[in-house]
Amino acid sequence: MDTGINDERRTVLLGGTALATASAVGALGLFPSSAFAQGGASGGAFTGAVDSRIGRIDLTMGLPANAEVERKIYDEMDFQRACQAYIWAIPIVAMNEWKRAHLGPIGAKLGDLVLYNNYKDKLGILTANFTTPYIITFHDLSGGPVVIEEPAGAFAGMVLDFWQRPVADLGQAGPDKGQGGKYLIVGPGQEPPKVEGYYVIPSRTNNVFIGIRVLEPGEDKLKFAMENFVIYPLAQRDNPPKQRKLTPEGKSWSQVQPRGLKYWESLSEIMQQEPVEERDRMITAMLAPLGLEKDRQFQPNERQSKLLTEGALMGELMSMNISYAKRFENSYYRPDTKWAYVIMFDPGQEKKNFSELDERCDYFYEAVTSSKGMVSSTPGIGQAYLGAYKDKNDRWFDGGKTYKLSVPANPPAKQFWSLTIYDTYDRVGIDNKTQNADLSSRDEGLRKNPDGTIDLYVGPSAPAGYEKNWLQTNPGKAWFAYFRLYGPLEPYLDRSWKLPDFELVA
Repeated sequence: MDTGINDERRTVLLGGTALATASAVGALGLFPSSAFAQGGASGGAFTGAVDSRIGRIDLTMGLPANAEVERKIYDEMDFQRACQAYIWAIPIVAMNEWKRAHLGPIGAKLGDLVLYNNYKDKLGILTANFTTPYIITFHDLSGGPVVIEEPAGAFAGMVLDFWQRPVADLGQAGPDKGQGGKYLIVGPGQEPPKVEGYYVIPSRTNNVFIGIRVLEPGEDKLKFAMENFVIYPLAQRDNPPKQRKLTPEGKSWSQVQPRGLKYWESLSEIMQQEPVEERDRMITAMLAPLGLEKDRQFQPNERQSKLLTEGALMGELMSMNISYAKRFENSYYRPDTKWAYVIMFDPGQEKKNFSELDERCDYFYEAVTSSKGMVSSTPGIGQAYLGAYKDKNDRWFDGGKTYKLSVPANPPAKQFWSLTIYDTYDRVGIDNKTQNADLSSRDEGLRKNPDGTIDLYVGPSAPAGYEKNWLQTNPGKAWFAYFRLYGPLEPYLDRSWKLPDFELVA
């Protein structure tokens, strides 16, 4: 029978490997006859092998030779699926871990406002901003819509679903434009109630994250926000419960995605609470043979546990590569700089022909929360984020060495700018002796040069005379940096402004 597959095409199909197979299969023209190796006492069977990236695969009649080989192939298949599922799940696992901490060590309940306002309290947050206070809560829409009363003021905030897609921007970048207003968040499958005076916005997940940052300094501004930012179920609108408020009080907590099997335990927990979307059905199908499935208790056997643990390890290494060694087109702010765009995706996580996977991994491996205001192209509105992962000479930042960043005079920020450094392994603020990982234009005492430029130093010890311009690193650990512009102006947006690279000093 003529299959129409020529020898060159057969080689491509086989990946260039020599394969021994059965004469019947060979007769179909699927494998080159020269690859046959006759074996067996009767002379009627053919055996062989193929060299693969997981080693030698023994074959009989062109098929996996025995149960051991079959298991080997299935193990590789499920391991690969676990690696990709790790990348896919990064945003929702981070959100679930924060909710777990909110309800656990922090001691809050759903709807309680938690104020994160000092260095210690923010150390659990992926790439937190240490300049402005956060006011954060979580809610579950499965019991009905939730009301958010936001006061007028200089706030930047958001409502996110648990895949970290924007439900609504709050504050200056939101529909209220900083004038304040009432938002009504409606859960999946719920009919929006007919009410007036609300911004009615649907969420695609039952769990939601709600938070604002207070952009203006001063205890009076923070107090005003804490007293007037209110969240409650719509069903209680006629008699809203008193808003409970608290802080972590220096407790140790973390919303960083856990490692090993705990990663999958967290994913399984949140999978049971959320609908499976069409875009995710192929990934959830891949997880089912590994014991992760909606409406099924997660009790992996020894084999599944081993493959999931290995998949989480390799999945994280892949995520590190995606995040710290970016390969997206136009990843960098300018071709003459090492500063990269921190956010390389649409906050809605969709492109014309596919749902963004690596793009969102790039951000959510190292950070948490996104909104349209964080990628605003309107001068003076929202925020801008640049990340540095290597120095001027393309080397990873070493916590045992000292680097200098010369910030040009008058950076294009309507409100303020800040530089923050993070531990590369855990992606949180560096837990150093000074308990500080942030410098900003709001800091008093920054030493300026006569031309208005400011030299900032990052290293294990402060250069003499630059103690106020210094951030401490820990020897033996790598770090990376974010440079934030609040209210970015046209010179940033059109990239005519240049931020120099970090230079190694000693």
